[in-house]
Amino acid sequence: MRRKRRSPRWTFCAAALAAIVSHPSPSGAQNQFERLFYYVDREDSYRSLLKNIDQITVVAPQVYVVDSLGIMWGSLDKRVLALAKAHHVKVMPLFTNESFNGPALRRLLSDSVATARSVKTMVDLCKANGYWGIQFDVENLNIADRDRFTAWYTAAANALHAAGFTLSAAVVHRSDDDAGPTAYHRFLQDSWRAGYDLAAMARVSDFISVMTYSEHTRRTPPGPVAGLPWVRDVVEYFLRYVPPEKLSMGIPTYGMHWYTRYNSSIPERADSWNESVNWTWGSGLVERNGGTVQWDATQAVPYASYSVGGVNEWVFLEDSRSFKAKLDFAHEKHLRGFSVWVLGPEDEKIWDVLRTDSRSR
Repeated sequence: MRRKRRSPRWTFCAAALAAIVSHPSPSGAQNQFERLFYYVDREDSYRSLLKNIDQITVVAPQVYVVDSLGIMWGSLDKRVLALAKAHHVKVMPLFTNESFNGPALRRLLSDSVATARSVKTMVDLCKANGYWGIQFDVENLNIADRDRFTAWYTAAANALHAAGFTLSAAVVHRSDDDAGPTAYHRFLQDSWRAGYDLAAMARVSDFISVMTYSEHTRRTPPGPVAGLPWVRDVVEYFLRYVPPEKLSMGIPTYGMHWYTRYNSSIPERADSWNESVNWTWGSGLVERNGGTVQWDATQAVPYASYSVGGVNEWVFLEDSRSFKAKLDFAHEKHLRGFSVWVLGPEDEKIWDVLRTDSRSR
């Protein structure tokens, strides 16, 4: 049926309004503190999602992988998608580069056909599954590939936005432009941190999730997963380049257990190692070995040390108290929200914190 011809001014206004509705600007229209929770294909993660879906704004399943040819594969449990849709929770899957392999990532970034192939797949996945958008989780990105990565990310942003979808990135933490004082810091700088052009990414992103966790890892001495002073430093650095309404702060739910491991592959026959633990198992390790979980008021995390056969072991945990300390800081900085890694290992009391946090509603 033919419609009555409208004035140019009316047509322009209608088009502008349609654009806003189809792709709202997070920086201009973001008024809800966003609660993003990462999901992995594991029983504890599914159980937590099922139980706590009403406290979640965005669920971000880590289910897709891209290889050096730009081929992206993976699938999302249809129960997760149905649950999210039933509760009006946005779904933003993330993809990783295969095994976080640096040389393979460089081959991908050097191949315009491969990157274009991957971008097309991102759009197709969103259309086919009704996703809100896609998140990049590309790691072991070398500083030499910074511009190529930015070009790929920008192409993805343009294509996804044109189709009415959202784009974000999970970005490795850093707190300074300089590498740091040691060769270990130099390694982190060239292979893990400096490959992200934060300002350029922020311009085309709907938001960025900063990975404010893994402060200490298997490569380091024992220490917090995310001590509050360190989290503050990282967020303050990111805010130099990313507007607060586009910055989602990472919060961990897991803890780490450091111990001495027998290792027959090295001359010393043993090394210091660590493993990820959930709240229940980590606090249980402390209890069964006669230790006491203590609160570090400076770092705002629980921790413990105890002896096993005369050798000290350390556990650094995250609980509802440390979660609230980080949540309070995110509110203090007026950030977009938080990105929690990951559903499953959490202290269940964090959900009580969220239920009573009126600032998040």
